[in-house]
Amino acid sequence: MSQALSPEIAEPAAAAAVRTSKLALFLDFDGTLVEIAPSPEDIHIDRRVPVALDALRQRLGGALALVSGRPVALLDEMMAPYRFDAAGLHGAQLRLGGEDAPLAAPSEALRVATRAMVRFANSNIGILVEDKRQSVALHWRLAPALAEEAMALMERLAAEIGPSMRLQRGKSVAELVPATASKGGAIAWLMQQQTYAGRQPVFIGDDITDEDGFATVNAASGLSIRIGEGESCARHRLASPTALRRILLGAADGGELTLETFLQD
Repeated sequence: MSQALSPEIAEPAAAAAVRTSKLALFLDFDGTLVEIAPSPEDIHIDRRVPVALDALRQRLGGALALVSGRPVALLDEMMAPYRFDAAGLHGAQLRLGGEDAPLAAPSEALRVATRAMVRFANSNIGILVEDKRQSVALHWRLAPALAEEAMALMERLAAEIGPSMRLQRGKSVAELVPATASKGGAIAWLMQQQTYAGRQPVFIGDDITDEDGFATVNAASGLSIRIGEGESCARHRLASPTALRRILLGAADGGELTLETFLQD
């Protein structure tokens, strides 16, 4: 069941009731299209989802993109055989219309930090390092007692690297990402491209890493939706990835996809 909109955002909800198909749909991956797993490798995707997203992409005139902390290559693997527009690594990777933007090689400073993270993981059961080349994440979901120590390490490494990288916090994870990359920035860039320009954005995510995306969409008079609980600037909520999948599958199977669609669950 959706959480009711608070009074201060009642006006956007009323606007959302206007039936329109002129949308641009942006979707996070982990915790949104799939449930959060104990480790990044343990995720499972409902195989109906890629098919549904392809159908919705066609209905939206191509204006559908995945916006994730995952590398674009991993998103492609999960969505095979389909390749969607995507912003991977929190916006450090961009793909539009099948064309990938070039990526710079990781810096020596990031490689040094990665080695320090691996040493920490090797010394502590349950700590996982996810090396995405342009960014590196440290996970402690399987070792919650080490959260404070893990975060302290990541804060130290971020300070040692300096302004070229920033520390991105999430659910039982912290990640070193390029300072210029953000999901909000990626959404703003996509909204300037021909396929997306002039449409009303909808962004659905579940974590702290999605907050700047919500803020970007709010500023564009779009619809921001947070999956699950937690403090957020998102203006609407869905209970779980299951609730979102029900909406997406229903819309792909002959239903309508409007702003109102996302407010009815």
